[in-house]
Amino acid sequence: MQPGDRSLDYFPCHYGASRLTFRGPRRDLTGEYLAMLGGAETYGRLVPLPFAALLEKELGLPAANLACPNAGPDLYLGDRAALEVAAGARLAVVQLTGGHNISNRFYRVHGRRNDRFIAATPVLRALYRDVDFTEIHFTRHLLSVLAAKCDERFDLVLQELKTQWVQRMIEVLEQLPYRRLLLWLADHPPAEAGARWAGGAGTLIDREMIAALQPYANGYAELVIAPPPSLDGQLISLLACEGRGLGLPDATCHRQVAELLLPKVAALL
Repeated sequence: MQPGDRSLDYFPCHYGASRLTFRGPRRDLTGEYLAMLGGAETYGRLVPLPFAALLEKELGLPAANLACPNAGPDLYLGDRAALEVAAGARLAVVQLTGGHNISNRFYRVHGRRNDRFIAATPVLRALYRDVDFTEIHFTRHLLSVLAAKCDERFDLVLQELKTQWVQRMIEVLEQLPYRRLLLWLADHPPAEAGARWAGGAGTLIDREMIAALQPYANGYAELVIAPPPSLDGQLISLLACEGRGLGLPDATCHRQVAELLLPKVAALL
């Protein structure tokens, strides 16, 4: 077993006037640097050297890890100072995070923990009069409940989420430096266009949505994380007590991401 979260010091830090806490140690950004945006996978939970640090070592440029667990585009759009730090980079790598973790005309999410369901709008309450939202606290749970009720109504929610996610991501990308790379890093490939939502393991993002972002980036890299080995219940409970997040990329995966990105980043630089 590898040690859990409590054995790692993530050296939490801040950049510029941003209110967000990022993984450190804090990099010197007075010269040229790289910026990494994304969620828990880019942050590198449980990994001593995430791919941002590995790229930094190979390229000799500071890499500011601006990822946050459970981040979506709303996190960055709600903290302009973080976007300003990212905009000052020579190149930005942007992980494509879940399309369900955004505020929209049906529901609102937490400003920093974008996976947290805050409230249903009157539009959603009118559409789903048969749902009690008081016991729902996370976006995946919300979508699972809505999907189980009615396909036709759920399709309206899905279309709204997909449209809003693409628009928000474009808004984020347009505020980043000219050199931008998109990164898919998940335990499943992007869904094919028109595919049904995959349930709790899905991210709502399909290849058509990614294609809509590619004109705003200089490249795209895709890595599917190998599924974790099967574990018995006792070991899963122990890992949960240690704070380990099952299904997150391990050190080997982060090395693979760095190897995948290195030639693309080097070529753009």
